[in-house]
Amino acid sequence: MLTKEELPECPVATTVQLIGSKWKLLIIRNLQTRPWRFNELKKDLEGISQKVLTDSLRSMEEDGIIIRTVYPEVPPRVEYSLSELGQSMKPILDSMAKWGNDYKASLKTD
Repeated sequence: MLTKEELPECPVATTVQLIGSKWKLLIIRNLQTRPWRFNELKKDLEGISQKVLTDSLRSMEEDGIIIRTVYPEVPPRVEYSLSELGQSMKPILDSMAKWGNDYKASLKTD
């Protein structure tokens, strides 16, 4: 997790640094509904590579946005869910979804 001194002064830049990638936003979107397993996320996020998904999940775990739960089974089962901090981002994604829908509605169709 980054220290306060390592984060940008601008709060918008801080948010962008934490969740600014396309994939992180889509992972958070999915995790808002329920915990997901790695392969479920990989299948749902069409076009994401295994490396990018792994790196994104690790980064968000380090930043305290998601929780990685390992179940002691054979084979081991791992689920990812939003932490309380991650859940607090719901209004951001809701606003983005509303804006995206409003933008689409404003476009003229041929």
